[in-house]
Amino acid sequence: MGWLLALAALTLLRLWLGAILPLAPDEAYYWVWSRGLQGGYLDHPPMVALFIRAGTALVGETPLGVRLLGPLSLALGSVLLARAAEDLFPGRRAGPWAAALLNATLLAGVGAIAMTPDTPLLFFWTATIWALARLHATGDGRWWLATGLFAGGALASKYTAALLGLGIVLWLLADPAMRRWLLRWQTWAGGALALLAFAPVIAWNAANGWASFAKQGGRAGDGDGDIGDALRYLGELIGGQVGLATPIVFLLCAAGAVAAGREAWRARDRAALLLAALVLPGAAIFLWQATGSRVQGNWPAILYPAAAIAAAALLAGPRWLRLRVPALVLGGAITGAVYLQAAAAPLPLPRGADPTLARLGGWDAFLEDVETAATAQGSAFVAAEEYGLASVLAFGLPPQRVVVAMDARWRHFSLPAPPSGVTGLLVRSERRGQWPPNWPGAEPIPGEAGRLVRRRGAVEAEAYRLWRVAPVPGEPPAAILPRRGGG
Repeated sequence: MGWLLALAALTLLRLWLGAILPLAPDEAYYWVWSRGLQGGYLDHPPMVALFIRAGTALVGETPLGVRLLGPLSLALGSVLLARAAEDLFPGRRAGPWAAALLNATLLAGVGAIAMTPDTPLLFFWTATIWALARLHATGDGRWWLATGLFAGGALASKYTAALLGLGIVLWLLADPAMRRWLLRWQTWAGGALALLAFAPVIAWNAANGWASFAKQGGRAGDGDGDIGDALRYLGELIGGQVGLATPIVFLLCAAGAVAAGREAWRARDRAALLLAALVLPGAAIFLWQATGSRVQGNWPAILYPAAAIAAAALLAGPRWLRLRVPALVLGGAITGAVYLQAAAAPLPLPRGADPTLARLGGWDAFLEDVETAATAQGSAFVAAEEYGLASVLAFGLPPQRVVVAMDARWRHFSLPAPPSGVTGLLVRSERRGQWPPNWPGAEPIPGEAGRLVRRRGAVEAEAYRLWRVAPVPGEPPAAILPRRGGG
């Protein structure tokens, strides 16, 4: 019961942080999705938009509304993970430790606050493990139906959920006792439910030239890079996981995954085989991909729920048990430091050393500066080329201000085009270089009036240049974004 109280307190902290921190650009972009629900989007399936739509329906279009289901879903997922550990390895008291190890990772701690496609993915992935654990414990084939529904939810969250299906199939094929389920209708019905949940994504892609499948499929490593690139990407992947999982938790999870593979091979342990099937193939695929391209640090997050169970249940030696408490303390300290820096910024770190500055710092004052500049220029609208910046402007500027986004991705939305015959203000990051904007005929606003800086205290987060622009019929590919309050 004590761990449940700790989880409740941690969830309240995460909800509070979700309420006071401004939205990051990607979060604002997904909020735009939630204002126009579709079967899919160029970047990802639609589940994150559904999560945001549910949260904003409950508490309003605020940062807390956008993020509401993040802390709540991780809390529920933690309980399901603990129950799964108990079902897979009864009597070992692994459940609370598995949940604690997952929550001690920076991946989960930050992911519980930032609303991204990984948020629903991690929840549905964990719920699928719970359903499979119930199947293992009870032998009741109806749990295949729950497995299919949850796996379908994962697929509707992010395409990397295909690794979940791969793990389940390997579990079925590798264990002779599990193969009997291939002759049961419940197994196939569960698969049908998963495909049914994913069907809107397939339909959207079919209607949009398979744009999302092509975009995400192009991320796979091609293996054509030189050995130096491969070593660099592999180093970034492993080093990133050590940092994002936090060092001791990463060590425990890696050792737990190896132990699961060993138990599955030597002892033919069906529960260990499930965990190995959900971790080891995915880890191998990410390592292979890193030989040809960069693997983003958040992608392997899906491996940690099963790895946390393996670490809690299969590492029973004294040297491993002694690492549990230090793992939680170090993980909590690292995550707490990130929370503190994001909320109060006690350390004046530069952008390169402080990811919270780049993503969260100074947005409120910057938005006021943009509105002041737009009013001074007599602009009919404010525009941005970067989809994240445009989305932040749409979420944060006064409701009466028209916000225009310029990017080819907006062709996949049902959004109105900007009107002709008016002049607007283009906000463009200096990180995009000194070349002219993509907007035809853009005119730079000279002097200090044409430059804005986003800051947190005295530390610069990003600098922007301002340009006068006017829509031209047919170009650029631009759209008027929805606004808070119904616009």
